[in-house]
Amino acid sequence: MSKQEGITVKKDQDFSEWYTQVIIKSDLADYSPVSGCIIFKPSSYSLWEKIKEVADKRFKKLGIKNVYFPLLIPESLLKKESTHIKGFSPEVAWVTHAGDTKLDERLAIRPTSETIMYEAYARWVRSWRDLPLRLNQWNSVIRFEFKHPVPFLRTREFLWNEGHTVFATKEQAEKEKDEIINIYKEILEDYMALPSLLGRKTNIEKFAGAEYTISFELYLPNGKAIQGPDFHHDSQIFSKAFSIKFLDKDGKEKYPYQNTWAITTRMIGVMVAIHSDDKGLVIPPRLAENKIVIVPITIDSKEKILKLSKELSKKLEKFNPILDDRKEYTPGWKFNEWELKGMPIRIEIGPRDLKEKVVTILRRDTLKKEKVKLTNLAKYIEKTLEDMHNNLYKKAESLLKNNITNVDNMNNFKKAIDNKKIVFAPWCENQKCEESIKEKTSAKSLNIPLKQPNLKGKKCINCNKEAKLMLYFGKSY
Repeated sequence: MSKQEGITVKKDQDFSEWYTQVIIKSDLADYSPVSGCIIFKPSSYSLWEKIKEVADKRFKKLGIKNVYFPLLIPESLLKKESTHIKGFSPEVAWVTHAGDTKLDERLAIRPTSETIMYEAYARWVRSWRDLPLRLNQWNSVIRFEFKHPVPFLRTREFLWNEGHTVFATKEQAEKEKDEIINIYKEILEDYMALPSLLGRKTNIEKFAGAEYTISFELYLPNGKAIQGPDFHHDSQIFSKAFSIKFLDKDGKEKYPYQNTWAITTRMIGVMVAIHSDDKGLVIPPRLAENKIVIVPITIDSKEKILKLSKELSKKLEKFNPILDDRKEYTPGWKFNEWELKGMPIRIEIGPRDLKEKVVTILRRDTLKKEKVKLTNLAKYIEKTLEDMHNNLYKKAESLLKNNITNVDNMNNFKKAIDNKKIVFAPWCENQKCEESIKEKTSAKSLNIPLKQPNLKGKKCINCNKEAKLMLYFGKSY
């Protein structure tokens, strides 16, 4: 797959091939010899580092501390909570041998860390003075169940944070929900320019072992929904399974309440899929490591143009600019490369610009060019980067809103799903009914908005009984 060939398919004609080409040709990632496991190249890893930096700073402000637990989990621990292991069983990769010696007990390669962490929590938590216990890990996990991996969106190994917190009361545990959800919302909206649907998962779709799950659901241009960051309130399910107990102030023994929450490298793929175009990658500027590239066009006045380019590179240091003064490539070649790689702003400096004391600026989201005076340059760039973020968010918001359809009968439900829409429909809250909808339409429930509309007179989309909730359905990764 030649990079300089550029993107050879249209986003709206062959999304899957377009997405793969953008990921590979923009230098975000490469395939590895292990099916479903990708190589994060410097440009994608820098995006993850920024997400991690923003989240970690906010976690620490809440008093959450980072730890690291082992990658390998004894099978006996993984089996301690039956619902949990049932949910993950098809995905678990096992270590069975050390060299030629068979292990006495199989070791799971971490699909998630509840079991290995809570064995320790049972030893660490003894008194109300030990609570709250608020710990977080930044690590990778292995989940092997699926057949068709997609770079970033669905991989067998991915990076994430996993928060694991313990509180004396349910009220304290549930108060954390808003704190964590607000952090994830800020990352999605203020850094990645991504709107989403926030709501509670149904019992079928919630995290294995949780009392309830709150999720962000996003809509991709191929008509599929995809789950983003999530928060799980585990109540006392794990504390009872792992005998995590504490003595309260009155000397009574109690089980604490727990939460888990995560954001993953999947969001890089979601961001690419929503914002990028037929020219290649588009990166929201607040997430971009380098916000501008300076390309000197040295047809003549070479020394003066290079001198000015270097001066501008120093003056614009806060935007972490790249000065592309490579001699072996033409300006046109460089323009195509930086558009393909999603550089937010390109500054061109040619002989005419030099005479007029201006530069030519291209913004990646609209591909519009404009002449800007050198005296106004820093302010112009700052404003343009802000405009770019807002423009990307508005376009993504329109994509989401324009693809949600309210329906009140099954015929319209099926038509909307066939037309690649997210459906907003009334539901009776019966699990068998939810399963029946999935069988009939191949659409699964996404989530239930936390704020519900008036349901008076509404009937379940499937069984026609009285509706208890409105929720989103869609085809999903």
